Amino acid sequence: MTESDNGSISYSPTAGLTYDPCDDLYWDAAALRGEIDRTFEICHGCRMCFKYCDSFPSLFSFLDERHDGNVRLVTGDETAQVMDACFQCKLCEVQCPYTVRNGHDFQLDFPKLVHRYRAQRTRAGSASLRDRVLGDPDRTARAARASGGLANTLNSRSRLHRRFLDLLLGIHPDKDLPRFARTTFTSWARDRGLVGDDPSDGEVVVFPTCYVEHNEPEVGQDTVSVLSRNGVDVTCEKGLQCCGMPAWESGDLETLQNKAATNLDRLIPHVEAGKSVVAINPTCSMMLRREYPELVSEEDRPRAQELAAAVVDPSEFLWSIRGEDRFDDSFASTPGNVSYHAPCHLRAQAVGFKGRDLLRSIPGVRPSTTMECCGHDGTFAMKTEGYEVSVRIGKKAFDAIAAPDAEVWATDCPLAALQFAQHAGRRPMHPMSILARAYESDGFPTPVDQEDSR
Repeated sequence: MTESDNGSISYSPTAGLTYDPCDDLYWDAAALRGEIDRTFEICHGCRMCFKYCDSFPSLFSFLDERHDGNVRLVTGDETAQVMDACFQCKLCEVQCPYTVRNGHDFQLDFPKLVHRYRAQRTRAGSASLRDRVLGDPDRTARAARASGGLANTLNSRSRLHRRFLDLLLGIHPDKDLPRFARTTFTSWARDRGLVGDDPSDGEVVVFPTCYVEHNEPEVGQDTVSVLSRNGVDVTCEKGLQCCGMPAWESGDLETLQNKAATNLDRLIPHVEAGKSVVAINPTCSMMLRREYPELVSEEDRPRAQELAAAVVDPSEFLWSIRGEDRFDDSFASTPGNVSYHAPCHLRAQAVGFKGRDLLRSIPGVRPSTTMECCGHDGTFAMKTEGYEVSVRIGKKAFDAIAAPDAEVWATDCPLAALQFAQHAGRRPMHPMSILARAYESDGFPTPVDQEDSR
């Protein structure tokens, strides 16, 4: 622990600062403790991030009400409570003035500190059954499809089954769970000849994400449709896996690295051929673009950096070609005003809100923007201890998105859409789905006046 001459904790980085799991120091408990104390001291003095999750209010409460501001007195159990309240929305890192991203000398990254804490805890113990189930969506989805639709029926209709999931796995009985599609996105793509043997074919390759692959392939289909309509030669790849974020939420680095290695094996040939990798879910594009280069095994890091440079959000890619002749703005119907929710993990990537901006190209659309976190955040809202917290945290977003003049809501995050559907009464559409429908004359009730659109 770094201390100044008067015994107070210095804001400068300790000798134990590292966010690299390939560094032996990353796994040193004493080094981590020094960084936790330093971070808590800085956050205690700043308090800018009081509103994003319960981590910071809990920390400030412990310091103010129990320890007279002395971070050294924060107990192990209290530290665990602070760390476990973080659901990795990344908004504190986006707003913090003291971060590595900003080049500040303090080099703070609270979400990465939490991951380091969880990784040490997981390595010292063992992953729970819930962590193993939620941490591998691909395996869970295969089991659900094998049930022939029974899993969907039980998840949505059987209170006894949901009570069983609560007792066995700690999945809240009231949480609306994603439905599992009968056919995966990759199966759909293969049937349409989009999965080939030559990675040099095409202009982009789609990383559908485990959610689009298993739960909502329609979003991937709309993405392919819109890109193709705009003259983009789209290809897909077989054998892709979850980005690894669900496993990393609980500190399971081994599973993350294994999945990342598979994805690198599948995607790097496309990248080396000069293609962009279109990752549909903001969380997954964030993982591939920002997290893989620092979390994969040392031998995979050069490939991870190559991949990161090629990753784009679908709206980000489409926005990049809007000035080209192939950009298609011949919309036939319009949703009118749209209320758009900005996903936290798009904000973390600092790429702007190109989905919202593209919607302005549809005649009659004037999007309003909601910047608050919806509270879903990966698997957090599914968990027994996270469900009610997620609803409370998401209330500002639920209230803000309900613009009175917007019949259609939008978000780039499918899990945010699930959260809004349950707690705000309407399911937002992905911007790619809105664009796909707007190209059709019967996509929305209001036709586009072709004279006015010219």
